[in-house]
Amino acid sequence: MYRPSSHAIADARAVDRDAVHYRARGYGPNAETLTLLIVNLSPHGLMARVEGDFSEGQRIRVILPVTGVIAAEIRWCLGGRMGCQFDQAIDLASYYELLAGLMQR
Repeated sequence: MYRPSSHAIADARAVDRDAVHYRARGYGPNAETLTLLIVNLSPHGLMARVEGDFSEGQRIRVILPVTGVIAAEIRWCLGGRMGCQFDQAIDLASYYELLAGLMQR
């Protein structure tokens, strides 16, 4: 039986992501301070490079311009990268304002 790799599944997302390069601060599962390099973003989540050991299902909080602190669940981790789904999607007006600000940096 053929089973696609996890990368193939991840690439079949229903929502497109926008490429960004933004260093964000946040808080890990034990309230420890995190530094994340956000690589892509959508109103529903993000993918970031981060140091440390994390597991699927753990929760983090990320501080973003415009939206402030946003809570997310880690959906996958691989080689210093993590994909996270926000608890609540960012409304489109705020998302586009956020994206415009990140692109100007």
